[in-house]
Amino acid sequence: MSAVNPHVSVDCVILGFDGVQLNVLLLKRTGKEGTERFNDLKLPGSLIYAEENLDEAAQRVLSELFTTNSIYLKQFKTFGSPDRTGNPRDVGWLENAVKLKIDRIVTVCYLSLIRIDDKLKFKSDQVEAIWSPLPEKRKLAFDHNQLLQEALAEVRNFVTVNPALVFNLLPKKFTAAQMRMLFEQIFGQKMDVRNFHKKMCRMDYVVELNEREKDVAHRAARLYRFDRKLYLKFNGGFN
Repeated sequence: MSAVNPHVSVDCVILGFDGVQLNVLLLKRTGKEGTERFNDLKLPGSLIYAEENLDEAAQRVLSELFTTNSIYLKQFKTFGSPDRTGNPRDVGWLENAVKLKIDRIVTVCYLSLIRIDDKLKFKSDQVEAIWSPLPEKRKLAFDHNQLLQEALAEVRNFVTVNPALVFNLLPKKFTAAQMRMLFEQIFGQKMDVRNFHKKMCRMDYVVELNEREKDVAHRAARLYRFDRKLYLKFNGGFN
């Protein structure tokens, strides 16, 4: 293993939509605190290696998880509170993992929005990872609850200015209900169905297809797709 820098890390908030639910990717963490063993969850992340830059470290974290290397990551904030390593459990677990003395760690956080589908596969069946539904409350390691909340706030700001980001999460062919549910989960509030549909219809880049859902127990809904060329042409908004 390459030498690691014990003072700088990267953490990745990977949000994925499965067609129904907005989720965050979490890794299972096991360790020992005194005589007691513990199991909890954390965001994917790593101390950086001595020879790599921050973007390379973040991409390495993803490459160790997924078979694809086409997941886009955006650096969005740095977290450097002295309290980040205030929990002895976290410090002990990390020191045991890297065999180094750990003091204060500054972490650079990255954000990714992806669709969860059959093409997205973990590299190994042994990967201890779960998709955790939002807004399900879980106590995460380190300050990862704060990282997650600030990432969600960042997504809301992104989507308000650039609605095209939502379509990174939606299936390539989606229903109006799926789009509405995703907006509701991002913004944390229910939206009136009729008003939402009116706004959606004003989006020239959301193209109605002559197709409906297949193999569903309810009435098959109309399908839509996102046209990026039209979006760039109209540069629309969601207001």
